[in-house]
Amino acid sequence: MSYTDQYALHPTGSTTAAVVALLQSVTELLSYNPYVVVIALDFSKAFDSVRHSTLLHKMASMNLPDEVYNWLVDFFAGRSHITRLNGITSELLDISASIIQGSVVGPASYVVNAADLTTVTVGNVLFKYADDTYLVIPASNVSSRATELDHVDQWAEHNNLRFNRPNSSEIIFTDGMRMPKSTNDLPPAPIQDNRRVTSIKILGITIHRDGR
Repeated sequence: MSYTDQYALHPTGSTTAAVVALLQSVTELLSYNPYVVVIALDFSKAFDSVRHSTLLHKMASMNLPDEVYNWLVDFFAGRSHITRLNGITSELLDISASIIQGSVVGPASYVVNAADLTTVTVGNVLFKYADDTYLVIPASNVSSRATELDHVDQWAEHNNLRFNRPNSSEIIFTDGMRMPKSTNDLPPAPIQDNRRVTSIKILGITIHRDGR
């Protein structure tokens, strides 16, 4: 697993570092591409959906001391839930998913869980800040959009997450000083179930397609 694309809970990571790195990548790609596609991936209730067994399997592959790993196993085990409505209480049900967002280990656990989400096409890049995930695709790889999103879908299903395509946004960045040389320099239409926007909020910062 790789953590080089993750900016949360990292010694030199921050939301500012993530935004700067993403915009730097877009700027560099625009130097030899007529446009760059950035897709903000949306995972519904990501922290509540992470499956304990899958997460612990990934943690087992890390170089953790046995006592730390065993503590994590114990931390996630033995949790249950009941519902009370109109004076009626349901039976106790075991909780096999959720990494408890308000806990100290919750965000770090999601970082571990998302570490094996990668691109499938050389030249495409992912930027992550916990569950905020952005896919950067240069014009030269634009035909890979569907393949990349299908891969995200498969990864999410394997990890008990829901990839919400309709809520994922796509923005096209272009070099306003460069005139299109041919129709190949023009961005294609949005792919199915993906909405295209003219501005996007990246980790709290609104960025317009002209880079403002």
